[in-house]
Amino acid sequence: MINVRDSKVLPVILVVIAIIAFWYVMAVVMNTPWQNDVYERESRTDVAAVEFIQDTWSQERPVLPSPHQVATEVWNTTVKKKITSKRSLIYHAKITLSSSMLGFAMGTVLGILLSVAIVYNQALNKSLMPWIIASQTIPVLAIAPMIIVVLNAIGVQGLLPKAFISMYLSFFPVVVGMVKGLTSPETHHLDLMRTYSASGAQSFWKLRLPSSLPYLFTSMKVAVAISLVGAIVAELPAGAVAGLGARLLAGSYYGQTIQIWSALVVASILAALLVTVIGLLGRWVNHRMGLNHG
Repeated sequence: MINVRDSKVLPVILVVIAIIAFWYVMAVVMNTPWQNDVYERESRTDVAAVEFIQDTWSQERPVLPSPHQVATEVWNTTVKKKITSKRSLIYHAKITLSSSMLGFAMGTVLGILLSVAIVYNQALNKSLMPWIIASQTIPVLAIAPMIIVVLNAIGVQGLLPKAFISMYLSFFPVVVGMVKGLTSPETHHLDLMRTYSASGAQSFWKLRLPSSLPYLFTSMKVAVAISLVGAIVAELPAGAVAGLGARLLAGSYYGQTIQIWSALVVASILAALLVTVIGLLGRWVNHRMGLNHG
C-alpha cells in the first residue's frame, strides 16, 4: 500500500487541488460581468452570494467554464459517445494522434541522424547547429500555413502535412539531447576504446550510443508532447473537420467555450499519457542495459 506522505503523490495532489481551486475562483471572476447583465435584464437585485456563484459556474457559454462543466463535457463526449461518432473526442483524438505519432517518429529519426552528423563532423557542428537553433525561433503558427500550402501544391495532402509540422517541432529536442548524450562518455573511456583498437563504428555502437540512451529518452519525452502540439496547430490553418484542432476551431466559431476547454483537457491528458509511456520505455531500456541515469 502506497504511503501518501512518503511518496511523490502528495505534492502532485496538492498542486492539482490548488489549480482546481484557483480555476473555480477565476471562473467566478471571469463570468461575473455576463451574470450581472443577466440579473439586470431580469430586474433581480436580491441574489444571494451562493446562488450568484452557482450561476457563474453553470452558464451555457461562459467566458471561463468551471472545472465540473469541462469534466461533464469530457465525460459526455468520450464515455457516452461511440468511438466512431464525429462528436466523440476519442475519435478526434485518434486522428490528431496519428499525425502526431508519424511526425514524432520522423522527428526522432531526423534528430538522431543530425546529432550523429554534428558529433562526428566539426564543420557541421559549427555550421549546422546554429541554423537548427535558429529554426526554432520561427513561430509555428506562421510557418504551418506555408508548409501546408506548399505541400498541397505538390500534391501532398492528408496526414503528411500535419506530420511534417509535428516533425519540425519535435526534432529539435532530440538533436540537443542526442548531441549531449553522444558526447557524454568520459575521455578515459574513449582512450580505453582506442587502446583496444576499436574502430569509430565500434566506439559508436559499444560506447557512445549506449551512453546517449538516457538523454535520448529524456528528449523524446519533450518531443512527443510538442509533436502533439504541432499536430493540433497544423489542423487550424488546414481547416480540418476532424481532430482536436478541428474541435477547437468549431468551438471558437460558435462560441462554445466548454467544447474548447474539453478538447484542451483531452489533449493534455493524451500528452501526459504519451510522456508516461516514453518514460516507462526509457526506464525499461536503461534497466536492461544496466544504466542508472534518468
